Amino acid sequence: MDATLDATEGRTTAAVALADTPAVPDEAGRAGEPRTAVHPAPCPPPPPVTSGAPEGDRPAEAAEVPEAAQASARTEAPGAAGASGAAEADAPVVPAQARPGGSGRPAEPAQRYPRPVVTELRLSAFGPHRSAVFPLGPLTLFAGPSGSGKSQALQAYEAMAALGSGATLEEAFPDPRARIPERAVPDAERRRGFRLGCTVDGPSGPVRLDLAVQAEPTLRIVGERLSQDGQILLATALRDPGRRSVQAAWLTGGAVGVTRAPLPDDRLGTALLPLRVAGSTTGQRQVLAAAEQVVVALRSVFPCDPRPGRMRTAVPPGEGRLLGDCANLADVLRRTRSECGTRHALLAEAARTGCAGSVVGLDVRIPAGGGPVTAVLDRGPGRPATELARLGAGELRFLALALVLLTGPGVLAMDPAAELLSARQALTVLADGFDRGLDRRQSAELLRLAQLSCGRGHIRLVAEVGEGTAAAARDLPGVAVVDLGP
Repeated sequence: MDATLDATEGRTTAAVALADTPAVPDEAGRAGEPRTAVHPAPCPPPPPVTSGAPEGDRPAEAAEVPEAAQASARTEAPGAAGASGAAEADAPVVPAQARPGGSGRPAEPAQRYPRPVVTELRLSAFGPHRSAVFPLGPLTLFAGPSGSGKSQALQAYEAMAALGSGATLEEAFPDPRARIPERAVPDAERRRGFRLGCTVDGPSGPVRLDLAVQAEPTLRIVGERLSQDGQILLATALRDPGRRSVQAAWLTGGAVGVTRAPLPDDRLGTALLPLRVAGSTTGQRQVLAAAEQVVVALRSVFPCDPRPGRMRTAVPPGEGRLLGDCANLADVLRRTRSECGTRHALLAEAARTGCAGSVVGLDVRIPAGGGPVTAVLDRGPGRPATELARLGAGELRFLALALVLLTGPGVLAMDPAAELLSARQALTVLADGFDRGLDRRQSAELLRLAQLSCGRGHIRLVAEVGEGTAAAARDLPGVAVVDLGP
């Protein structure tokens, strides 16, 4: 997928389409598009399970999709110019039919993931990114100069996670105009938008999800495609701009073949499929397995950006589940001290490295008659404890991020899939500004904790870091660094 920005005889169009066509950048794009370098982890992954032909032997995806499905996949909205774009938008939406046994594409070599995880982020036309593909491993760090799009990449991931959890487009993209590519010019109907997608691997194998979002003049999803192994399982297209719905079709199999129904244009159709598909046919079960795998992976995400200014105040006792801004850190420490002794001790050990002065442990103070909880650093016998309110911003961010790396979904304010055991889900932490305000010692300790937790499969981490942390991480085993820059 890519955005086509075309300058011909003074006319510029911006096409946002669900089609995997090569990028055709304009002169400015060739001169100024950022280049992406991915430094994979030095230690190789476990040997893949191979059961088919190599990548180069696979036929093109379009060759296995019926003509009607290809028409829906080429839907250009928003930004398609002229009558041809409108005609394609009204084309039938038909996913590929189930292939007879033994006649499909051979399975490609791939590592098997026992739990659903996002292994690739695609930003076809999103903010400063264009035709960008980012592989995501257990520990992935984005680095690059200011303005290279590090934060936008994490925000795209966070928005897709929110949509997978049932959020509306307005909730997932509070500022959609900021996501429109800078050179995207509105079409004759004043439409502009952006495109993004991801690949989720798991027990069902790799599943692709691609979205085309119209940001102007109305925020709406104008195209969505769920596919696996070149087969389209769900496809949606905007048929009538006057209605707040899209025409959807998903694979049914059997005598019916395809089921068609309208879906709301402000929510992710993939997340709605488990409520609409019965699972009574082989095709329906394939669609359900793919959709549920994507939803489980997207719901198992915890965006974290500690705000020291909100962490200094005493907080009332609550559930002890850490918020994304970590404002209730004191209450979470109260809970971990009483319920998670081992992890609390590990956090106290980390505090000895990341906090100035002598640190014996982490404690909390609760008034005798009840009231707000205050967290303190225990400085040892004969020394007064230090309230968290007196710590520096870097120390507070360090403590919060260390806690996140050492805990699990039960301690974080997130909504994982309740129908699956936690052992069947993989927590992914998104940390924008992972090393913001930290010194070299604190950054090194957080990297060490991240290596341990991600290496054991405890969590996955996708973070944005500065050049100093990226330089230190490039040679570390198990760490992949994505360099964004000229």
